[in-house]
Amino acid sequence: MTTPLTAEQEASLIAAIQQAERTTSGEIRVHLEDTCPTPEPLDRAAQVFAELGMHKTAQRNGVLFYLAWKTRQFAVIGDAGINATVPDDFWETTKEAVLEQFRGKHLAAGLARGIQLVGEQLHRYFPYDAATDQNELDDSISYGSSTSPPHA
Repeated sequence: MTTPLTAEQEASLIAAIQQAERTTSGEIRVHLEDTCPTPEPLDRAAQVFAELGMHKTAQRNGVLFYLAWKTRQFAVIGDAGINATVPDDFWETTKEAVLEQFRGKHLAAGLARGIQLVGEQLHRYFPYDAATDQNELDDSISYGSSTSPPHA
């Protein structure tokens, strides 16, 4: 199977996640699949969010970027702690910033932009505390059963 990312792009996205997480207790993940097995990508994102255990962070501040790249379906979802604090239009404006890059066929750049925006908001509402914070979730990109990483 293939993925829309090169190994270098994947490494760059992981670095973007790690950079964003240096200033926040929030956790960011990216999940790629070639096709979305549900009619609504937001429903699938919620399912993957649960499968990855993202709801188990101490402050309920995980964010998942979900992309079914062949069927061109995208969603970004955050946990309850984030939803209770970010502005009402945050998810829509973040999604639009990512989609703007996707429209230009820049998938990695779109995801990187979304990660950056989310990192800024997480820093604002969930600042990093060196005394208590730990990386609660793996920073690697996860893949659906029909998509394998570029270096597999």
